[in-house]
Amino acid sequence: CRQMGLLQTPSVAIDGSKFKAVNNRDRNFTHAKMARRMAQIEESVGRYLRQLDSADRQEPSEAISIKTTRTKEKIARLQQEMSRLEVLDAQMRNTPDQQISLTDPDARSMATSGRGSGVVGYNVQVAVDTEHHLIVTHEVINVGNDRGQLARMSKQAKEVLEVDKLEAVADRGYFDGEEILACEEAGVAVTLPKPMTSNAKAEGRFGKQDFAYLPDEDVYRCPSGQLLPYHYTNIEHGMTLRRYWST
Repeated sequence: CRQMGLLQTPSVAIDGSKFKAVNNRDRNFTHAKMARRMAQIEESVGRYLRQLDSADRQEPSEAISIKTTRTKEKIARLQQEMSRLEVLDAQMRNTPDQQISLTDPDARSMATSGRGSGVVGYNVQVAVDTEHHLIVTHEVINVGNDRGQLARMSKQAKEVLEVDKLEAVADRGYFDGEEILACEEAGVAVTLPKPMTSNAKAEGRFGKQDFAYLPDEDVYRCPSGQLLPYHYTNIEHGMTLRRYWST
């Protein structure tokens, strides 16, 4: 592609796609799924024990004897399943992300929409040339979100394209202040939207996006026309914050 002049533009688009693994959802466990399964087993065992108590109070018969034997077998199988889950639970608690997949150990449960649906699989990160839409670089990860991937993918694309400066675009799922700073220090200019994390709108207040910054005066103008001048700068959690408010 480079010999054909198809990778001359130092600009990439970065995105991630979820790919389903061979691991069925029923063979992937998180804390919540493990707790639900154990609770179901305990409920079933309790129900069968009540059936045995009821059978003991009845007149002996061949039918009751057969039913009792089958009920005891069901309880035994459930107890074996509980023992198996307890072993898996201990293994899961030793994993960094508190998940365990039985068929494909590296696969992880990942959300694919805001409605809570998802797959057990992988997150494939791809950097694509913005001019010809050719894949510049890719990486397969088992982290369900894209945060923390911007700088790494940008640096890999920059290295593959053999350029000193690179432009990268991504969606708001990649927004992270430390990642953006790392890109800037590596010579990568990134363009991506900032996610709306404020509850101001829901609480009936103006959000930051409603304010206009006037650089010549170093003030913000609120929607009602009031000016918010700069007051001071402080540092919180490693971030430099400039404070503005109306007097």
